Amino acid sequence: MNKTNFEWDENKNHENQNKHRVSFETAQYAFADQNRVLAEDINHSKNEKRYYCFGKVEGKILTVRFTYRNKIIRIFGAGYWRKGKNIYEQTN
Repeated sequence: MNKTNFEWDENKNHENQNKHRVSFETAQYAFADQNRVLAEDINHSKNEKRYYCFGKVEGKILTVRFTYRNKIIRIFGAGYWRKGKNIYEQTN
């Protein structure tokens, strides 16, 4: 079984924690949810494809914004947003 690797900018991680109260370390767990939903972020996929992962973490639905570079998931945003929760619940 392949291990998934994650990376992120530590400054962006601190900004995200201050703004949305969730760390990128925690955000990784959304990908472990067997019912997770992945979607392309069409509005922000200009220079490279960007995606959303909607997954349950600690009993709540977390939205993670990420890209995929060199077989590594690079997280650049995460939060408990209503829109992500709605997409997750509609899909599951």
